[in-house]
Amino acid sequence: MSDTARHSLDDLLAIMARLRDPQNGCPWDVQQNFATIAPYTIEEAYEVADAIDRQDWPELRDELGDLLLQVVFHSQMASEAGLFGFADVAHAISDKMLRRHPHVFGEERYEDLDAQKQAWEDIKAAERASRGEQHDASALAGVSRGLPEWTRAVKLQERAARVGFDWPDEQPVLDKLLEEVGEVRAELANGRDPQRLQDEIGDVLFVVANLARHAGVDFSQALRHANAKFERRFRHMEQLAQDEGRPLAERDLGAQEALWQRAKQAERGQG
Repeated sequence: MSDTARHSLDDLLAIMARLRDPQNGCPWDVQQNFATIAPYTIEEAYEVADAIDRQDWPELRDELGDLLLQVVFHSQMASEAGLFGFADVAHAISDKMLRRHPHVFGEERYEDLDAQKQAWEDIKAAERASRGEQHDASALAGVSRGLPEWTRAVKLQERAARVGFDWPDEQPVLDKLLEEVGEVRAELANGRDPQRLQDEIGDVLFVVANLARHAGVDFSQALRHANAKFERRFRHMEQLAQDEGRPLAERDLGAQEALWQRAKQAERGQG
C-alpha cells in the first residue's frame, strides 16, 4: 500500500491534535501560539516558491506538505481556543472561490480579462462591506498591510495604474530610478541623516519594484534568483580560495574581487 493510500488529511489532523495534547504531546508544539508559528508559515511559503524556481518536483511535494502542516497547526490552535476548526477553513475558502468565480459556477460573463479583474475587486469590496468594514473608496483599498513590502509595493502600483496613474513604459521609470539614486548620492555626500537616507533608499526600492512590474518581471522571483546567484558564486570563491591554500578571509578586497571574477567566468563557461 502506498503512502498516499495509507495517510489521509484526517490522519494529519489527528497527528496535529496529538502533538498539541497538553499531557501526551510534544512540549515544543504545545508551547506554540499563532504569533510564534506565523514566521514558520511565511518561511514555508517561500520554500514552496524556491522549489518551484528550481523545478525540484519531489521537493515541491514535501514543501507543500510543510505548508499544509502550517494550515493544520493554526487550525488546531484555533479549535482549542473555540474560534474555528479546519473544516471551517475549508468551507470558507470553498465558499469564497464559488462566490468570486460567478463566470465559472454561475451565469455571469465578462468581456475580457480586465473586466474579470474588475469584477473580482468589486466582489471583494462587497465582501468587506458585508463584514461591516468601513467603506474605503480609494483605488488602493484592500491592499493588505501584511504582505511582504516589495509585494505590497507592486500591488499599490497596480492599483494606481488602474485609474491611469502610471508611466507609459519602462523608459521614464529608468529615468526616475536614476533621479532617485542621485538623491541617495547627495544625501550620502551631504548629510547622512538616517531618516532621510531611509526615505531616499526606500524611494529607490519602490522605483525598482515599479521597473520590474513594467518589464513584466516578478520582483520577488528576480530577487530570489539574484540571491541564489550570489550564493552560488560566493561559495565558488570560497572553494577557489581554499583550493589555493589561502582562505578568503585572509585576502584583501582586490584579491577577493579577482576570485569573484573567476567564479563568474567559470559559471558563464558552464552555460
